[in-house]
Amino acid sequence: MTFLKGLSRPVRLAGFALIGVALVALVIGTMTAMNGGSSQTAAPPASDTTQPSTGSELPPTSSPAPASPPANGATSPAGPPTQPPAQSAPANPGADQEQAKWVPVRVYNNSTITGLAARAADNFRSDGWNVAESGNYPYGIIPHSTAYFTPGTDEETAAKALAAAFGLRAEPRFEGIENSSPGVIVIVTNDFQGKGKD
Repeated sequence: MTFLKGLSRPVRLAGFALIGVALVALVIGTMTAMNGGSSQTAAPPASDTTQPSTGSELPPTSSPAPASPPANGATSPAGPPTQPPAQSAPANPGADQEQAKWVPVRVYNNSTITGLAARAADNFRSDGWNVAESGNYPYGIIPHSTAYFTPGTDEETAAKALAAAFGLRAEPRFEGIENSSPGVIVIVTNDFQGKGKD
């Protein structure tokens, strides 16, 4: 311990304390790795804010309930299911549309028609949709007016309902927009007609 000989006593004690903390962290990390770390962790609490959306926070999303353990007492390995459970068609598709209208909708113009995104956004708002923003999409040519969603989220339900109501296509987000702000992304083109028209 000759390297500690020139240090003062408080510095040596602090060094030993840090080494002790590192050893405790190593033991906890090893135990967590051996146990899988899945049974003791809790989900972070969900916050419920009443402030208006600025486009930077994430909307609440629904997630499927955890699967129940097998009846024979065996446990299954932790991890996401490889395939989502099949869902039956809703008895009242209009109810899904009404429930999905809280999802933020971002409307972008990809046409030669000036103000098309603003017109579409007004149409969506008048039908009760939560339009968060409108603007232009200049990053390529989109062939048809389409509502894009993140698969497996409330965006998917909302995009399909919005597409059905306004004669749009509904498709999963493509590579250029997959990491954009949360919500349904509607890119309108020259073929956009509004509600009840194809």
